[in-house]
Amino acid sequence: MKAMIFAAGLGTRLRPLTDHIPKALIPVDGMPMLARVILSLKTAGFTEIVVNIHHFGEQIIDYLESQQNFGVTLRISDERGELLDTGGGIKKARALLEGNEPFLVHNVDILTDADLATLYRQHLESRADATLLTNQRTTHRYLLTDTAHRLCGWTNVTTGEVLPAQLSYPNPSLRAEAFAGVHVLSPTLLRYMDAPRWQGKFSIIPFYISVCREANIQTFPAKQTHWFDIGKPETLAEAEAFCRGEK
Repeated sequence: MKAMIFAAGLGTRLRPLTDHIPKALIPVDGMPMLARVILSLKTAGFTEIVVNIHHFGEQIIDYLESQQNFGVTLRISDERGELLDTGGGIKKARALLEGNEPFLVHNVDILTDADLATLYRQHLESRADATLLTNQRTTHRYLLTDTAHRLCGWTNVTTGEVLPAQLSYPNPSLRAEAFAGVHVLSPTLLRYMDAPRWQGKFSIIPFYISVCREANIQTFPAKQTHWFDIGKPETLAEAEAFCRGEK
């Protein structure tokens, strides 16, 4: 089973912690974010992992080598020349991920005890082109799905923006779900990235929205799980308290 970890971010929300260290190596209760995600993936059965790097990327390479790659097959997708965002990052790593099986993508600054093996298995059973882990937290931006959890659009409830523009929301036939920063993609989806508009740096969510009428993109609501965006100081502190309580 293959996975990719987004570890290339600048970590601007965590400054000054990230002035001299990549976000991926910021410790959460004594263990770097990256280590926690790798071990979570390894526990779920993922044995081949791609890590993208940019900000202080050499520190990530050195750290992984010092840990013997945590006993998994690990490859680096090097974005030190240009930070490509989430969609561009997947496209650049395509050669390292492509094959006959889906792969899971996990933001390094997401800490969750969601069952990643079940998410992956659900993706296989549904035969979706992509499956996005979601939860019901309060946020400004939501994915919009139908009653069968198929992706239909996106909205920013603060600005009122809705995508695609012709979609009507609020709408009783649509559900609002918050993206949890973990998703599974099948190779069938990658062909849509060959379109001219998906070049260089781009985010994965606008890509998903643009192809959701053609591709089968599902959501998988997380149930009874803990979830933290540890890319900002206040939630990093909450995650550390949670990890201490787990010991």
